[in-house]
Amino acid sequence: MRMYDIIKKKRDGGELSTEEIAFFIQGVTDGSIPDYQISALCMAIYFKGMSVRETCDLTFAVRDSGDKVDFSSIRGIRVDKHSTGGVGDKTSLVVAPIVASLGVKVAKMSGRGLGHTGGTVDKLEAIEGFRTTLSDADFIRQVNDIGLAIVGQSRQFAPADKKLYALRDVTATVDSMPLIAASIMGKKLAADDDCIVLDVKTGSGSFMKTVDESRALARLMVDIGKNAGKKMKALITNMDRPLGHAIGNSLEVIEAVETLCGRGPEDLTEVCLTLAAHMLSLAGMGTPDEAMALAKRAISDGSALAKLKECVAAQGGDVRLIEDTKNFKKAKYSRDVRSTQSGYIAHADTEAYGLASLALGAGRNTAEDDIDFSAGILLKKKTGDYVEAGETLATLYTDNEALFEGAEARLRAATRMQSGRPEEEPLVYDIVE
Repeated sequence: MRMYDIIKKKRDGGELSTEEIAFFIQGVTDGSIPDYQISALCMAIYFKGMSVRETCDLTFAVRDSGDKVDFSSIRGIRVDKHSTGGVGDKTSLVVAPIVASLGVKVAKMSGRGLGHTGGTVDKLEAIEGFRTTLSDADFIRQVNDIGLAIVGQSRQFAPADKKLYALRDVTATVDSMPLIAASIMGKKLAADDDCIVLDVKTGSGSFMKTVDESRALARLMVDIGKNAGKKMKALITNMDRPLGHAIGNSLEVIEAVETLCGRGPEDLTEVCLTLAAHMLSLAGMGTPDEAMALAKRAISDGSALAKLKECVAAQGGDVRLIEDTKNFKKAKYSRDVRSTQSGYIAHADTEAYGLASLALGAGRNTAEDDIDFSAGILLKKKTGDYVEAGETLATLYTDNEALFEGAEARLRAATRMQSGRPEEEPLVYDIVE
């Protein structure tokens, strides 16, 4: 089998066989196929696309290129949620305790943030002492004991994807539906969950900018998961504005705790409850409406918050921070960003808001960068709100005063005002089953 023939076949619109795709991914993984041929096939896929069968084969080959985990010793139904990434997206910190408090097992492996999107692991590490690395035995024991564990992806999951993404990033082939789906699902399927709910973000703060693109990606990933024998569902959720009011690690943990206490922002609460309801429903806990009632009860009776505390304690974190969020370290400096005009906020470029938080030290540009866990943004006004001239749009936080100017400039440039109230957009656009 020759790589030249595989590239030519796809260039001419042919459908690659399972064996040809396996040959390609094996060569990506072991380095036997040169970068220029890998890039050439990615470009051919970009222009000619792939069938669902091809995309499934590509995903499974990516999954099988590295480590996989065996959760068979975990007792009960295992369910996970995966988000395609956004700004202010602290849903895992709310959803996982809700679901686990109702008896469904959540064995979650999460990622770190990079660029404008935040990562669950970074948020958890804002909790002093919290260990995001556990041995396999400790991880499984904790899930069996308390129903919930959240760790970073320390294993070598899907190494073929790491190489593919690096080349796609520099050859303008990132925006390919089959390659995106194989990247996301190849890593997700390396974990041994029974049920997966996908949170596919759409809008200015997400990778997929339109609802139609997001729906197509969701449909493809659901099909891949079903072909792998998983129970699947995908929600298309709005990322045309940040989720909640907090952007930045400790600020988002505080907001997640407030949400579990029943005092969270309406948008964050609605999205979290919807995700939790569909996770519970997939796991056999009734219809989505029945599961929604269970999720609301888990917040109102305090059991979801208690489960978060239990998880934090089990992984070495300082539970006092969850019991009283005023104990979190505060940033040395803060600055209010005030509106220069009156009117409604018509639109926020959510990606730019994420980059403003990054500019304050709340994120990383490279995997090696350090994070200021107390840095970030608290939004006082959001899309659809009326603002008087002189009112505070947002408060910026950082340990380095010199970072305020750049962050404020980004936030101001990303906020568009108008005289009339903008049309309200839904938080959940669609559900793909």
